[in-house]
Parts: sequence; structure tokens; C-alpha cells
Amino acid sequence: MSPLLKVHSVTKNFGAVRALRGVSFELHSGEVHALLGENGAGKSTLIKIITGAHAPDAGSVSVGGELVTQFSPREAHRLGIACIYQQPALFPDLSVAENIGLRLTQPRAFSRVSHSDQHANSLALLHRIGAEIDPQREIRTLSMPEQQLVEIACAIGSGARIVIMDEPTASLTQKEQHLLFAVVRDLRNHGVGVIYISHRLEEIFALADCVTVLRDGESVGTNRIDDIDESKLIALMVGREMSHMYPAADGAPGITVLSLREIGCSEAGVHGISFELRAGEIVGLAGLVGAGRTELARIIFGITPADSGTMELRGKRVTIREPREAIGLGIGYVPEDRRRHGVVLEMPISQNMTMAIHPTLFAGGWLRTDAENQLAQGFINALEIKATGPGAPGETLSGGNQQKVSLVRWLATKPAILILDEPTQGVDVGAKSEIHRIIRELAGRGLAVLMISSDLPEIIGMSDRIAVMRGGTIVATLRGGSAAHDVMAAALGQTKAAA
Repeated sequence: MSPLLKVHSVTKNFGAVRALRGVSFELHSGEVHALLGENGAGKSTLIKIITGAHAPDAGSVSVGGELVTQFSPREAHRLGIACIYQQPALFPDLSVAENIGLRLTQPRAFSRVSHSDQHANSLALLHRIGAEIDPQREIRTLSMPEQQLVEIACAIGSGARIVIMDEPTASLTQKEQHLLFAVVRDLRNHGVGVIYISHRLEEIFALADCVTVLRDGESVGTNRIDDIDESKLIALMVGREMSHMYPAADGAPGITVLSLREIGCSEAGVHGISFELRAGEIVGLAGLVGAGRTELARIIFGITPADSGTMELRGKRVTIREPREAIGLGIGYVPEDRRRHGVVLEMPISQNMTMAIHPTLFAGGWLRTDAENQLAQGFINALEIKATGPGAPGETLSGGNQQKVSLVRWLATKPAILILDEPTQGVDVGAKSEIHRIIRELAGRGLAVLMISSDLPEIIGMSDRIAVMRGGTIVATLRGGSAAHDVMAAALGQTKAAA
């Protein structure tokens, strides 16, 4: 059977940068084909060619046996290609039904819009994917996961025969992930070809039939999923074995730096939190989505101050009412949403790095750009950030390097406590390994680290102790390296254990 999509020896250059080098890729009807690679491997460029945003400099693309000669998003739509991106492209001030209707209806002069038909069609599509969303709601009132589900409904409604999903579960809850997996399998059963891009290898092995790996702009291997294991897949992606994903602890924890006693915040839904964090220690916060992990981090950092309980830093009782006070007390916080709260993409790397230390770096209001650039270059070298220099805009960095810049912003404050919320979310396995190494080295120098992660192997592999949250409180404290079953059992409320 001829492939539904065939990419043959495609090359794409952007000036002196060769993004793709003779890449070949095939997708068949009723197949979920995973596309993997580190950030910068060429995945995004390949997808932009398939969706018509770019034309290749060499090579060919065929859809259903038809050679594509005109590359444009309109032509891709005509050929039945739909792409669901991490950041949904929806009109925020229009309703769900209106957004879906605009995608699926060809505009005609002097035609009337039937709002009842829009509502009925949208409701049917949303029900098909199991999304409980009111079609009359404005897009701006939806969460990011709900917006992604609307995008999926649009793709299904358009009758797409090729659906591309780019990191579709990055911001989904577990329930929504299960819905998405069911939708993907339903699409496959109806003969749709799905290109699935994800850094989460467990998803690839759960969903994909085949996997193609890109590295440095080249396709380095295509395998049936049953013929390859995780270690071989990682080796293909990074070009080396990843035998030390989770570096071992070096030395014993020191004095208690942070102590919480019955801390709570009614606004955040957090209550009765008691635990200690010691110098040189990594404490992992585990739990399901909605358990209260990020809410606890925001309480400690003063974004939503505690309204009950006590907090001590180095044995001294403190009250933190705002982030400025937290920073002054030696607490840093790298938030989960890198795009909204991490790197300002339009600003130079140097300014991103020094944002939290302006009062000390620019004492008296005098701009000292030489000192700023020197500090930034030192961190670029120390953390091996791949950038052209301190003046490079944040948007030119890969996801992993953006995460390093977010980390530097708080390392520049010389904190005693560093809170990391999903520090490796959305980065490739190579960048993950580097970030893990940096975190462990920081702990080795005496920094106390509180790490939130939904990646269970990461929590188990990186933590000296694991605090498991459920329903806004800590229900178990386990030793690092504990069995995944024990961590998940505590998160599900099946057991209560202490280290």
C-alpha cells in the first residue's frame, strides 16, 4: 500500500544554517507515527514543510500519491492536513462554537450564519472526543488543556486524513491525557494517519506504531515500536548512551534551612503542611495534577501568602507576604510556565538573567551593561548554554537552554533555597540530563532544592526524599529511590507512609 504521506530527501536551509539534510519520512493510513528528536533536531522545520508554512530547498513531498508543488497552509488544508500545536491558534473573544464554525465553514458572500447549526455541530464534535465543554463559552475562559481539545475537535470536524500533534499532552491533566489517547486511537481506527511529537517516551510506547528519530537535521532511524526499547531510542536521539540520567548525591544534607509547621492557605486550597528542607538536599514534591504542589510553592514564595501555620528559615520565624520578601530571604522560584513567567523571549539573555538582581547590579540607578554581560557570559559558560552571546534574544534559544536561563535568573540572587516547578517539562532527553546534572551540582554546593515534577522517574531518581501530596496536603514522605508503586499509591490515597 502506498503511503498516505511521503517526504523524500527533503533539505531546508535558513541562510548558513542547514535545518534539514535529506530527511525522508513516511506515514501510512491508520498509523500513529512518532517523530522524536532533541530540541533543534529539525522536527519543527519538517512539520512546517508538511503544513505548507515552508517550501523545501530540495527533495519532495507527496500526499496520497499527489506530488505537492505549491506549499501553503491553504494547500495543506485542501490535502487534508491538520496540525494541533502546543499553543492553540483560536480567537479568544469568540465562543467555542464560533471558532469551530470558522474553521469548518467556507465563507460565502451574503450568507447567513446559523448559530443553532454551529452549536449542534460543535457539541457533536466535542462529545466525540469526550470533552465536556459548553460550545457557548468564550475561548478566553477556557484552560489551555480545554483549548487544545477544541483544536482537536476542529481537526476531526475538518475531515483531516493527516493529523499532526505537537506535544499535545504538555499541559493536560491525567484525565484529559486519557481522553486524548482515546481520540488518537479512534483516529487510527478510522484510517487517519497521526504524526505524534512528544518528549514523553512512555506516551510513544503506549500509542505509536512506528517511530522516526531526527538528529542534527537528519533522519537517523525509523523503527517499529515493538522492535526498539527506550535506551536504544534515547541513544538514537542524542547520539550517545544516557547511562547517568540521574546523577548520584554527593555528600550528606546539612542544617535545616526551611521548616514548615501546619502551613495552610484557604485561597490556594492547601492545609496542614509540615516538612523540613535541609542544605544540600533535594526534596521532590510528587502528586497528581491538582494535588496542591504548585500552590505550596507559591505560598513559600509569597505569591499567595499562608494564612495559617508557621514558617522558619534557619531557625528564625518569618512571614512572607510577597515575592520581594522571599527573594530578600534567599528563596528563588523557577515557575512551571516558561513562556509566561520564565524567559521574556524578546529580551536579550543577559537581561533575562539579571532581572531579579537589578537593585544590586545597578545600584544608584546606573546601568552597568558591561558588568551585566560579564555576569551573563560567566553563567553561559558554566551551564554550557548554547547561545551566540549575552545579547542573543531569548527566543533564539532551544527549550532546554531557555530553562537554563530561567534557572540562572535565580542563581544570580545567590539563594539558599531554590524551588523548581517542572524543571525539565517540554525539553528533550539530552537537555534533561544536563539540567539534572546542574541541579545535583547545586545541591552538592549546599543549595536546598524543592523540586516539583510530574515525571515519576525524575522524582524517584533525583530526590533525596519525596513528599507526596494529595488533596492540598502532604500524605506521605518517602526515601529517594522508592518504588514507583509506593509513590503512586500514596498519590492515589491508597497508603500513608513515612521515611
